[in-house]
Amino acid sequence: MEQHFRMFAAYNRWANERLYEAALALDEEAYRRDVGAFFKSMHGTLNHILVADRIWLHRFTGEGDAPKALDMILFEKRDELQTAREKEDARLVNWVDGLGSADVAGRFTYTTVRDMRTISQRIAPALSHLFNHQTHHRGQAHTILTALGVPAPSLDLMHFQRTEEGRPFA
Repeated sequence: MEQHFRMFAAYNRWANERLYEAALALDEEAYRRDVGAFFKSMHGTLNHILVADRIWLHRFTGEGDAPKALDMILFEKRDELQTAREKEDARLVNWVDGLGSADVAGRFTYTTVRDMRTISQRIAPALSHLFNHQTHHRGQAHTILTALGVPAPSLDLMHFQRTEEGRPFA
């Protein structure tokens, strides 16, 4: 199970790098245009993914920022958002790499953002949710690129596994 999560942490970083390369090539108007996505624009969507990752990593580790709203704009400047994304991806990879089987099988307790409930949950399903959530919103960002007429990069897991970075997980 730990190897499975290590693969998804590495895949997540790889997919984010590819997505950011395409997204940050957009001109400013297109990057911020409300295209009707759940978080409106590419900028809103990329910020949301980072918000959610920070919330979950704080829940898992007790460290780092824990934004208070899911639609929070953490960074207005694209370069700052990209730098923060890279740091969060490295943080996630490092944390997952340090997990053992007892950790993955363990439980943790956290408070929800929206209704402030206390939840106790197993780590493995919550970590699966984190990676699924990232994939879901990267799919929305991919659609935004397509709607803007920009070639969107392949973010397919199998494509990742055929790269040098992904081969150890194939």
